[in-house]
Amino acid sequence: MADNTITLVGNLTRDPEIRFTATGRAVASFAIAVGRRYQVNGEWQEQTSYFNITAWGQLGENAAATFTKGTRVVVTGRLEQREYTTREGEKRTAIDVIADELGPSLRWATATVVRTPKQDGQGGAAARPAATGPNPGGETPPFNGEEPF
Repeated sequence: MADNTITLVGNLTRDPEIRFTATGRAVASFAIAVGRRYQVNGEWQEQTSYFNITAWGQLGENAAATFTKGTRVVVTGRLEQREYTTREGEKRTAIDVIADELGPSLRWATATVVRTPKQDGQGGAAARPAATGPNPGGETPPFNGEEPF
């Protein structure tokens, strides 16, 4: 079975744009620039690739509330190909990244994490059975109904 997972680290080229589908589901879109620096015959060369990112649901809402143009981010997701027609009537193909996970890069920055409340159907402690029985160390782990962070 082929795996279609990609991880990118780059800077946002614009603020995320959030929209909502007719059913009320959030979708955020933004682009990142991924730079690469390498040497050829002792001279430094630079190359930049641009990727369109789409984040659905709570992930998209969190991205729109957190990221701004220039933010260095880590994106993990899958590639998805789509076709579209230009205003001139030409058919084009684009490859987008559908985000599964997003986060700020901590290489040159710090971040503060603020948890968002769980929504119905989003998992969380209520959707998980209570911990029971001994753990491998022989002790019963504490469980207070909150998801460990």
